[in-house]
Amino acid sequence: MVTYVYSPSYRVDIGPHVFPTAKYGMLRQRLIDDCGVGEDQFVEPAPATAAEVLLVHTQHYYEACRDNTLSSDEQFRLELPWSPELYDAAVRCVGGSIMAARLAMEHGAGLHIGGGFHHAFADHGEGFCVFNDPACAIRRLHGEGVILYAHGADLDLHQGNGTAAIFAADADVATFSIHQEAIGLVFFLRQSIHNVTSASKSID
Repeated sequence: MVTYVYSPSYRVDIGPHVFPTAKYGMLRQRLIDDCGVGEDQFVEPAPATAAEVLLVHTQHYYEACRDNTLSSDEQFRLELPWSPELYDAAVRCVGGSIMAARLAMEHGAGLHIGGGFHHAFADHGEGFCVFNDPACAIRRLHGEGVILYAHGADLDLHQGNGTAAIFAADADVATFSIHQEAIGLVFFLRQSIHNVTSASKSID
């Protein structure tokens, strides 16, 4: 029997936003109504521990999210109206991906209705992504010796730039991203312009 990892905490009220957090609960209900998935096939993960998040992210960035002290610049990069609820959802989502990875190793498949926040870098978040849950899951299982090597296949409209950067110097992890042509270029140009603007403000 397939197990699905999911938490109602993934839904966060961020107002009228292009990232609809209600989609996670809607997908869960669709699986029940249209695919015959039973209520007992869903499991809720515990939030990731600080140590698990810090396998990937810097202490400064993690604590800024946890303590609700992100700068305006850091919030701008996230493109989300920041709230403590987003931190709660993000750490639980990391816990969910770690749980799904364990299920995959034990049963051959681990399905997480949530996660995949591939734009989060070690020291900051971007594009609606607070913490890079796939990277945290890989580091957790690799650190335990459960896996020796990982291959991350990323299929999305945009390149998984955060995940690629996190594992750029890691010989035990290969990342592969399929994304829409030119989208990545526009994304990086936007970030570059923002970085130049931020640097100019710092100089002033």
